[in-house]
Amino acid sequence: MSLDWSTSPADAAAHFARRLAVETDVSDVHAALESGRPGFVLLDSRSAESWAQGHVPGAVHLPGREVPARAVTELDPAVPVVTYCWGPGCNGATRAALALAELGFRVREMLGGFEYWAREGLPVETADGVARGDVDLLTAPAAVSCGC
Repeated sequence: MSLDWSTSPADAAAHFARRLAVETDVSDVHAALESGRPGFVLLDSRSAESWAQGHVPGAVHLPGREVPARAVTELDPAVPVVTYCWGPGCNGATRAALALAELGFRVREMLGGFEYWAREGLPVETADGVARGDVDLLTAPAAVSCGC
């Protein structure tokens, strides 16, 4: 099977620019949160059980299925929202972002979700407090930046 290379560079550039307008990644979200002035609300769209298992410190919990009914009363429409769910194998953050956009919110999706947040050794909050796990060397090699 050969790859189809018929997409023009201009069409490819438009596609990738569009993705960057609605997506962000774990590293950028972490840096923004660490700044103390992220300029957005981080929304965890997972279930209550998943939230209790661990979540990003400072995130707001609003299960994806409840976004259409609760977002306008629980979130400030003037503040952008970054959504996350479990990880790349789950489209819950995408569905939550779509629901928020349809309600008039400015929104982005955090690629990698909670899975990559935890795998990169970033802080995770549970009822026991905040802790950092070990870095998964396959996703975020220790003391090495991807340089992107």
